[in-house]
Amino acid sequence: MSKNYENASFKKLLEKLQEESWQLELIISGFAIFGLFTAYPQIKVAVLEAQKSSQIYSFIVLIVAQVSCGILILNLLLHVVLRGLWIGALGLRYVSGDIDYEVLNYSKKFTKYLKKRVGSFDKYIGNLENYCSIIFAISFLLIFYVLAFTFTIITIALIANYILSSDSIPEPWQNIIGIPMILFIVLGMFITFIDFITQGWLKKKQWISKIYFPVYWVFSFITLSFLYRPLVYNFLDNKFGKRLSMVLIPVYFLILIATSLRYKTSNYLSFDNNSSSIYANNKNYADMLVDDTDFIEDVIIPSKVISTPYLNIFIVFNENVEDNVFNYNPSLKPEVDERGLTSSININNDDGLNSRQRDSIKRVYIKTFNDVYNVRIDTVSYDADFILSQNTDNDLGFETNLGIKSLSEGKHMLNITRERVRNDDTTTVYLVRIPFWYYRD
Repeated sequence: MSKNYENASFKKLLEKLQEESWQLELIISGFAIFGLFTAYPQIKVAVLEAQKSSQIYSFIVLIVAQVSCGILILNLLLHVVLRGLWIGALGLRYVSGDIDYEVLNYSKKFTKYLKKRVGSFDKYIGNLENYCSIIFAISFLLIFYVLAFTFTIITIALIANYILSSDSIPEPWQNIIGIPMILFIVLGMFITFIDFITQGWLKKKQWISKIYFPVYWVFSFITLSFLYRPLVYNFLDNKFGKRLSMVLIPVYFLILIATSLRYKTSNYLSFDNNSSSIYANNKNYADMLVDDTDFIEDVIIPSKVISTPYLNIFIVFNENVEDNVFNYNPSLKPEVDERGLTSSININNDDGLNSRQRDSIKRVYIKTFNDVYNVRIDTVSYDADFILSQNTDNDLGFETNLGIKSLSEGKHMLNITRERVRNDDTTTVYLVRIPFWYYRD
């Protein structure tokens, strides 16, 4: 069974399948495009949410999924359009046959030029067939390229995290082991990229190939290229496929640049500023968050115009908040930091603390948070007394209500600062400044 591919009957089966593969291509493309257009907005929202909550692992996975979806949508749409053109050309050939330049009755100059440049209609159909098949195949190959780049960056991050910053490895050995590994991966990444863009030039030179082979062998596992290597070499041994695959990559960069273009209407004014005394960012006001892609920008208040005698403030929680609390009160930092990617299947969930001890630690945590974060309206300080809470979107954070009955009507500035500890020195830095207007009912 392992050598069926050498049988003549198996080769005939492959030839028959490849002749009829266009039907499968169209079916797969249709279903894939429908699924991708459905999934893409959800993935985009999830990327923004992971970025907002500083979930680095989820963000990496989701950004790879988003890029992969974009590549597949672009390629498969192009494939469907070209397949439609190919089917239309086949139908036209059934009706009209090949191009008859004599019937066109053009001058000799144009007839000669068109025969050379346009050629036969069958050649045109054959070229369309080649384009369609190669674009369909390269769509999935490009996903592997994205994964290869991602795994390389993840490898560098893992070495930096688990070797250079490891507490279990003695400090001298961290640099002795970690730095050469980082240098090997970084240099290997550039060498492999050079070999990729030159379509295997490093493999063609005898003495260079001997040096390059260990790098190639290591990166075949890091990038998982052993899974899709036959596709790559099948492209490279075909002149048509080689040209098309190299043309598509610059096209993606051009599309990326084109999508980043924005029209500026002012030299000084923009929509990307943080809230300040002269700008109100909608992400700081609850009633302005009306879209699924709108997320809290660190701190949120109910509205730009406050008519109640109290002001509700919600500070969204993320890992940076916990880092600030730990820096201010190192005694809260656990021996084993459990943040990060984890499984819901936990055989041993005993951390050695009873419920009373956990509750006591949470109270110290909240107290430290209130010591770190301070609230002022204009120049007046308030005793905020934040508590742990969830908003209407189930975001975890810290909430408080300030009595503002004594405020004068008009514009005011909410200032939230935090105490930053660096090199045993404590400094005060601004977290956010939010303008609002207070008018009594």
